[in-house]
Amino acid sequence: MKTNKILVSVLVIGVLSGVLVYGISGTEKEKLLHEGSAMYFPSEVDFAGEKAPLQISDVRERLDRELLINANLDATTALIIKRANRVFPIIEPILAKYGVPDDFKYLAVIESGLVNAVSSAGARGVWQFMPETAKEKGMEVNDVVDERYHLEKSTEAACRYLLVAKEKFGSWTLAAASYNGGMNGINKRIEEQKVNNYYDLALTEETSRYVFRILALKEIMRQPAKYGFSIYSSDLYTRIPTKKVPVDSSITDLTGFAISQGINYKILKIHNPWLRDKKLVNPTKKRYEIEIPLEGY
Repeated sequence: MKTNKILVSVLVIGVLSGVLVYGISGTEKEKLLHEGSAMYFPSEVDFAGEKAPLQISDVRERLDRELLINANLDATTALIIKRANRVFPIIEPILAKYGVPDDFKYLAVIESGLVNAVSSAGARGVWQFMPETAKEKGMEVNDVVDERYHLEKSTEAACRYLLVAKEKFGSWTLAAASYNGGMNGINKRIEEQKVNNYYDLALTEETSRYVFRILALKEIMRQPAKYGFSIYSSDLYTRIPTKKVPVDSSITDLTGFAISQGINYKILKIHNPWLRDKKLVNPTKKRYEIEIPLEGY
C-alpha cells in the first residue's frame, strides 16, 4: 500500500509539472525551459528607461549575441558581479547626485570590468579616460598624481561628460554610445544617415555593439541566477571601511607615511591607486585626501 501511495505521488507531481510546462504558450514554454542557463532571453530590456526595440530582428540578434557571450564568460562575469558589490555603492550616489541614470554604472562595467584597467590606446581607470579628456573634465594627470585612477573623481568626470552628451543628443542611449564613438563621431553618423535613434544607426563594429554589451551586463548582473550563475552574498567582495586623511603638503616618502598611519606601502597603494609615485610632490599646497583602511588589511 505504501509503495502505491509513493507511485501515485510521483505521477501527480509529473502531471502537475507537465501542466506547468506544457499548459502555456510555446514562447513562454521555451523561456521557462531556458531560465537558469546562458540561453535565457528577456521579454524586454531598457537603458535608462529607454526601451530597446526587440521586435526588430537585428536588434534582438545583437542583444542575444552579447547575452550569450557574457553569460558564457563564466569566470570573468562572476568576478565582475563580485566586484560590483564593492564598487557600485561608490558609483551609485555620485550618479544620483548629478542626475545621471543609475544604469550608467553598467557602462563602467563594460569599460573596465570595474578595475583600474589600462588600454593599448592609453585610456586608464574604471571609466577609461584618455589623458587629455581627463584634464578637460577637471582631473589631474601627471607622473605623480593620476586622478583617472580615483574612482570618485573619475565618476564625477564621467557624469559631466554624459550630461553634455544627453543635452546634445536628447537620448541617454545615444549619450552612452557617444562615450565609445565620441560626440562628433555619433553626430556625424546622425547627419549622414538622417536618423537620431541608436538602434537605427549604422555604426562602427565596436560602437554598434557598445550599448548591447551594457544591456547584456545589466540583465545578467541584476538576475545572475536566470543566466546560470550561482553567486551568494558571502561570495561578494565587500568594501573595507576607511578614513580620509587630508594632506596639503609634499610627502617625500610614501612608505614612511603609510607606516605612520599603521599600514604598509602595498595597502596604501591599493586604497589610493591615484598616487603614481613613491612620493607626493605638492608645491602648490593642493588639498588631497588619502584613504586609510580601518580594518580588513
